[in-house]
Amino acid sequence: MRGMFLALDQGTTSSRAIVFDRDGTPRGLGQKEFPQYFPQPGHVEHDAAEILASQLTAADAAFGAAGRPNIEAIGIANQRETVVVFDRRTGAPVHRAIVWQDRRTRSVLDGLAVRADFVRERTGLPLDPYFSAAKIAWILDHVPGARVAAERGDLCAGTIDSWLVHRLSGGRVFATDASNASRTSLFDLRTGAWSDDLCDLFRVPRACLPEVRDTAGDFGTWADRGWPIRAVVGDQQSALFAHGCVTEGDGKCTYGTGAFVLQNAGPAMPKTRPGILSTVAWRLAGQTTFAREGSVLVCGAAVQWLRDQLGLVRSAAETEAIARSVPDSGGVAFVPAFAGLGTPWWDPDARGLIAGITRGTTAAHIVRATIEAMALQVDDVLLAAGRLARPAALHVDGGAAANGLLLEIQASLLGAPVVRPGLLEATAFGAFRLALLGSGAVRDIAALPALPGTAQIVPPTLSAEAVTALRERWATTVQRARSRGAN
Repeated sequence: MRGMFLALDQGTTSSRAIVFDRDGTPRGLGQKEFPQYFPQPGHVEHDAAEILASQLTAADAAFGAAGRPNIEAIGIANQRETVVVFDRRTGAPVHRAIVWQDRRTRSVLDGLAVRADFVRERTGLPLDPYFSAAKIAWILDHVPGARVAAERGDLCAGTIDSWLVHRLSGGRVFATDASNASRTSLFDLRTGAWSDDLCDLFRVPRACLPEVRDTAGDFGTWADRGWPIRAVVGDQQSALFAHGCVTEGDGKCTYGTGAFVLQNAGPAMPKTRPGILSTVAWRLAGQTTFAREGSVLVCGAAVQWLRDQLGLVRSAAETEAIARSVPDSGGVAFVPAFAGLGTPWWDPDARGLIAGITRGTTAAHIVRATIEAMALQVDDVLLAAGRLARPAALHVDGGAAANGLLLEIQASLLGAPVVRPGLLEATAFGAFRLALLGSGAVRDIAALPALPGTAQIVPPTLSAEAVTALRERWATTVQRARSRGAN
């Protein structure tokens, strides 16, 4: 009897799990939020044990909703760059996980500025606190005895995927995949392996790093349940694979906690472009496919801020109706640079700014300005990437893609339709597709199921004059939000 497949989608604010049948139809879903910790300005942390517990809760809910089927294989997609350092034997973390949004390593990276070109040439990444290497070094430097233990190989240091694999396998497997490894600033894109030179530069002992494996393949077995783990992939690369972007030039945008535009760059390491990252999309059967990426550090997290910090909305679902209650933002512009600015600026010291407030400004104007900011940040990415990433139509996914106004504004800025799939859970679907390959259930990429449901095509709705006004107001406000030392 044919079984089903479990996709674990470990995100920045919640863990999700979906059970798919072989045809790609969702049969059960679970989700569990977990706490965010902000010990001081610029610091963002997670409790790794709470992440694991939330993922187990979500998996149990999905498994139960699907009728407790036979699970043939698991695929894991995860928030990238967030790091956990833990005891190799017991699995106990030595410090809270440092999240990709965290800025605490800024001063350390300033001291490495003369090596920025070397790092970009090897890794495809800029020197920015966003990436993992300096976070690992910070933990080793601030936890007594941690650096010595790491050098002995008694500690493990890795991204969230490697933590989940280690814990689910009962400590038997400590491994990551090439897509996640490429986000650490320790992985040489040219050789497809950890770099001793980069480890020395960032002061990360090679002995504490996980084994790098193909994206679809053997990552051990969930020890308590006997379910094979057959795919591990970074969440954004997973969404790219979900959309079927397996041909060079194909691309997508995911609106999540941040927003990420990825474009398949083919089998050759792409040349660097100002503000644009080069990264591994996936590695299958030893063959690497690369991607170009633009990263928006705060997207859906801005809506969460409206809800949790300001109390302007009760849920993300109501933001569209609130924003549509006014014809425009009333001159308000919001740059949600809570964690600095990503593509194309890479300005970690930029800070959030709301401008243009008058006595007549209402909550609806601020909510609409937030939705506009989500689209405008993606527009900045597309403009920085140039023609290669400004497609005839933009494929989108992620929770915020349910917001029709966001997609209308995005389409208007692009001057082309935005395509929203029938299933917005693209990250989980990509992990499922890769698990099909990793388990051998499907051996040919062309035979993999496509995203289910009927896609919706959202055309541009704003006038050319409105688009120009949006961009001009945005550009002025971004310059005010940027740090004084930024170029």
